[in-house]
Amino acid sequence: MCGRFASTRRPEDLAEIFGVELWDPTETLAPSWNVAPTCPVLAVLERLPAGGPRPVRQLRALRWGLVPAWSKSPEAAVKMINARAETVHEKPSYRQAFAARRCILPVDGYYEWQTLPGGGSRPPKQPYFVSRADGGVLALAGLYEFWRDRAHPAGHPDAWLVTCSIVTTAAEESLAPIHERMPLFLDRTAYDDWLDPRLTDPEELRALLVPPAAGALRAEPVAAAVGSIRNNGPELTRPLGPDELVTTLF
Repeated sequence: MCGRFASTRRPEDLAEIFGVELWDPTETLAPSWNVAPTCPVLAVLERLPAGGPRPVRQLRALRWGLVPAWSKSPEAAVKMINARAETVHEKPSYRQAFAARRCILPVDGYYEWQTLPGGGSRPPKQPYFVSRADGGVLALAGLYEFWRDRAHPAGHPDAWLVTCSIVTTAAEESLAPIHERMPLFLDRTAYDDWLDPRLTDPEELRALLVPPAAGALRAEPVAAAVGSIRNNGPELTRPLGPDELVTTLF
């Protein structure tokens, strides 16, 4: 799964990396080294304008934790931060977004916790920061959805809530000892097809749910401080030395 990540690149840089045509400077988010569920996140997506000939690639701020359009309230979002690649095409909560509302969440890397032996009912856990070995942006496959808040009139700025979820897949061999799941990340060659809202055929879409070849990622142990959302700074991604690894509960 993916429950925390770091996102510190400027929107201007992301716009250049992903070929974004449209973004609103007022949606700029502060750098964060500890993004948690329900936080706003930057996402790359494509929308077909009314009467337009082609989709327009955009950079938008969404809320992490998908709320299905049919949901009666947004409270389930905290439980829907991840969507399994194996079932995303058939789950009622995700299948409509998978068919037409796919996005990319550009991140520096994500955190995962490895459960260590000992500790009884509460064994110690060592957090890791997983990022691209080449230092590049990690393009996580995501889905987004619109939810109408009936507590506000149609023209109210809070009438619509736009949320997202990260698609996950089985962890590659080098990461499996830390956790059996990992976010599905995309190579540049897959960006266009994944974002294209005109691509709706289920079988074609499922063919995109294949992670790049193993070896692109590196996992480094980091401080337990990342476990608290109150902590946020570049020190959270600093690799630990052998004498700093977690040996007790945190």
